[in-house]
Amino acid sequence: MVKLFLDAGHGGKDSGAVGLGLKEKDLTLKIVKKIGVLLGDYDDVQVLYSRTGDTYPTLSERAAMANKAKADYFVSVHINATPSGTGFETFAYNSVSSKTVAYQNVMHGEIKKAMGNVRDRGKKRGNLAVLRETCMPAILTENLFIDNPGDNKLLKQDSFLDKVAQGHVNGFVKMLGLKKKATVKQMETKTAAKQKSDGKLHKVQVGAFSDPKNAEKLAEELKKKGYNTYIVKE
Repeated sequence: MVKLFLDAGHGGKDSGAVGLGLKEKDLTLKIVKKIGVLLGDYDDVQVLYSRTGDTYPTLSERAAMANKAKADYFVSVHINATPSGTGFETFAYNSVSSKTVAYQNVMHGEIKKAMGNVRDRGKKRGNLAVLRETCMPAILTENLFIDNPGDNKLLKQDSFLDKVAQGHVNGFVKMLGLKKKATVKQMETKTAAKQKSDGKLHKVQVGAFSDPKNAEKLAEELKKKGYNTYIVKE
């Protein structure tokens, strides 16, 4: 089981960057929640958050939460700001391990690829608290500029935020070799193949294939199709 810690930058009293009708704290939370939902489709992943609402953990508290949870990887999601800036960039701490360098390289490439035709500002180093105080490989992503009209137009599109989130997920998948959970169709195919091979109707361990929250629903769907199912709790 890999533990991935997602930090939505700013929040609560700290709006972060503001520009052209948008607040950084709102965008980072939207992106992080989208990342979490997408990661729910993969096996052996535990998603942890610094915040899931409009609250403000301090920078040290965010790092402490990740350290206490013994997270394997940490990513802090941000939106940039400066009147003359545009594009995407990532940061790692000034002094980093080879594991962190590899982490940044993969994540940076996948996020940029998902974003499409935006400026690549590069992979950078910085003495940032959430990177300095975390004990695991950690990066910070700056996803366009909130006060740049062109960037802002993209950030107002939910479809673009989906791409940003998917890029983060693609990075984790590529780096960690994550595997998607089996679908109901795959479960049916596997069960039917077993039945055909020996003429018996095998039980389907629903909990072993999908999100436990959906186990009962999936079991009922299979029962309606004639399969004998039961739910594995663990």
